[in-house]
Amino acid sequence: MSFDHRPHPEQTHDADRTRGRRNRVLAIALSVLVVVGLVGFGSYTLLNKSEAAENEQNAMPDDAKAPAPDRRRQPAGGSIEGLRTWDAAKLTRNHVSGPVDYPMKPPVGGDHNPVWLNCDGEVYEETVPDENAVHSLEHGSVWVTYTDKAAKADVAKLAERVGRTPYSLMSPYPDQAGTIMLTAWGNQVTVDGADDPRVDTFFSAFVQGPQTPEPGAACTGGRGAR
Repeated sequence: MSFDHRPHPEQTHDADRTRGRRNRVLAIALSVLVVVGLVGFGSYTLLNKSEAAENEQNAMPDDAKAPAPDRRRQPAGGSIEGLRTWDAAKLTRNHVSGPVDYPMKPPVGGDHNPVWLNCDGEVYEETVPDENAVHSLEHGSVWVTYTDKAAKADVAKLAERVGRTPYSLMSPYPDQAGTIMLTAWGNQVTVDGADDPRVDTFFSAFVQGPQTPEPGAACTGGRGAR
């Protein structure tokens, strides 16, 4: 009697399938371990970087953490010689239809007409209503005023400056204290002439400056010349 020790074809097939499943399981397990390892390493690296950045930030002085202020737009009260300022909280902003008795000339703020005076580089040859001009100041404009004592050359040069500057206007103001005055909301200065360096400083500081109660509000579509 003889015995055939060769594996039966069905047994061989079953063994192959078993090895295949085992190999696939091992491959999947290995892949999972690799992915977990990579994720863990990435999280560890990211955490270290975050902690380092936080430590570096905490080590900085407080004034270094904040963005640098735009000092050109925030002049100190003493940076413009002779500048007069008023407390913005005390300058009321109600809309009124009648005249307003302002305590200063030209007015620097307060209640005003609901319609603003056009101030897109407008040069008025006659006086304008205070109540409309104050509304323009509320929108961030600079108002240049002058008396008949102002030199014609200064008036012409200032008119040229206003004419090319949005959010500015100019008009005669016979009963003001100074010959040439510049006014913004809550701020006012008397200058010696068109070449006075304070003119440039005032325009730079207050045309749509930080004092503006309604920045970006319109300077056209209001009241024009009478």
